[in-house]
Amino acid sequence: MNQHFLQSTAWQAFQESLGRTAFRDSGPGWEYLAILERSTGNSRLYCPYGPTADDEHSLAAALDSLAQLGKKHHVTFLRVEPTNPNFTTHLKSHDWKKVTYQKLQPEHSHVIDLTQPQDQLIAYMAQPVRNVYRNYHKKGVSVHRSTDPHDIDILLKFVHQVARHRGITPHSDSYFRQQAATLFPLGAATLYYAALDNQPIAAALFYHSSNTLYYAHAGASSDPAHRKLNASTALLAEAIIDAQQRGLAKADLYGIAPDGADKNHPWAGFTKFKRSFGGHDVTFAGAWDLPLQRSRYWLYRAYQALR
Repeated sequence: MNQHFLQSTAWQAFQESLGRTAFRDSGPGWEYLAILERSTGNSRLYCPYGPTADDEHSLAAALDSLAQLGKKHHVTFLRVEPTNPNFTTHLKSHDWKKVTYQKLQPEHSHVIDLTQPQDQLIAYMAQPVRNVYRNYHKKGVSVHRSTDPHDIDILLKFVHQVARHRGITPHSDSYFRQQAATLFPLGAATLYYAALDNQPIAAALFYHSSNTLYYAHAGASSDPAHRKLNASTALLAEAIIDAQQRGLAKADLYGIAPDGADKNHPWAGFTKFKRSFGGHDVTFAGAWDLPLQRSRYWLYRAYQALR
């Protein structure tokens, strides 16, 4: 089974450090991490990028276990996000409802094969990316790795800048700091940052499982002079090469616009950037709900659709 990081024991430890209740169950060919989430009048069991299952038979067993758990805890509904897109037929035929009314984990991502020779890995990067990777140090830029939880504040500065520029609301500082406090000591996450004259100008938080690097959160200085240095490009390229040298099999760049999306799609810029590092697009099954308390669920869904 190819388990996503958000189904890992490390992510479970982080969720529990936030005071959330998490459940794990497994059987032949399947496993899941489910997080109990409550809001006013409603609750759900949520499997981010899960359950993990070998085939439809294993998936059915996992979903049955999850349903029994949901009934035991009287939740309003279940939510799953299997990474295998072939599971959509099974979900449709068993009364699961596709979720289209909320922002969820990305349904599309971009993945790079790290098992290829390093010269080939670099050759598949776009020429501007290769140029930055080979020459960024000549411009006085340096790339650093850190697993000191206090260094997460380097990223927070840039997260706030990006949020102001794009008019979005990021996770709280405490959320990121708790991630660092929990995941860094477990060896499950690393902060990379690029610096100019010892001053950070870009940073990114990466998760890593036993075989995959995940590009999770990133930000960079809004100073035009800094932007010309392409520090975010240098940083990501170094992280990819580092992951290969550590023996990881792939890098998941985490979240792109769907194929054929309008050029004005809010993720169009991210998508172009991520594809410039080589690799291929992947599509997951998306998010699916199973109502356990139908009238309450449909009231909840109607409310969410109006927000």
